[in-house]
Amino acid sequence: MSQRGRFRFLSWLGGHERAVLLALAGVVAGVWLFALLADEVVEGGTQAFDQKLLLAFRHGDTHDLLGPPAVQEAARDITALGGVAVLTLITVVAAGFLSLDGKRNMAFFVLGSVLGGQVLGTILKDLFQRPRPDLVPFSAYASGASFPSGHTMMSAVTYLTLGALLARSQERRRVKAYLLLVAIFLTFAVGVTRVYLGVHWPTDVLAGWTAGAVWALICWLTARKLQSRRTLERETDHETAG
Repeated sequence: MSQRGRFRFLSWLGGHERAVLLALAGVVAGVWLFALLADEVVEGGTQAFDQKLLLAFRHGDTHDLLGPPAVQEAARDITALGGVAVLTLITVVAAGFLSLDGKRNMAFFVLGSVLGGQVLGTILKDLFQRPRPDLVPFSAYASGASFPSGHTMMSAVTYLTLGALLARSQERRRVKAYLLLVAIFLTFAVGVTRVYLGVHWPTDVLAGWTAGAVWALICWLTARKLQSRRTLERETDHETAG
């Protein structure tokens, strides 16, 4: 098929079909990238890159964190946005709002999506069992295996899923873009702080972003499918509560 033919084919597709195709392409690309990262990590091919980037956030002689104490404390506050307690609270609040808004099935779907992402992250950690960085002292509490980053992955799962859900409930493009950008920024910020605080290798964070984004896309595609079958409420549907 020629390039003009491909563009003509895409022009025939409606907005719904294009969105689904892009999401499917994102899932395939994400799975491929995660597999590539995992293979390189297992083979030790990322060690030099990981060490160089991790040490870039530290003083060369003492390995103390760069930046004043206020910046370091801010990094701990930001990284907590990817913690189990904060994400659980956000998810429960969002599900409660959806339930009160007459979307009980959607509320259960959100809870299941986040819980499923948590289970997947735990399985991946147990599968690879990568040790955490030992080059620098931890500047925040951390436990368990390192690959992929749980904070980063669950931030992507939670914030991207909720961001996409809220964006679809809005009609104005600027509002949609704002909600999605906020979700992406929060996910990015949490991942960067994990490396800055020395509790994860950079490739742990890259893998967490990738796995979390793939899971969020799968949940988004599943939600659209269920909505088309009327099994799941649409974002703009409302029921009158008694």
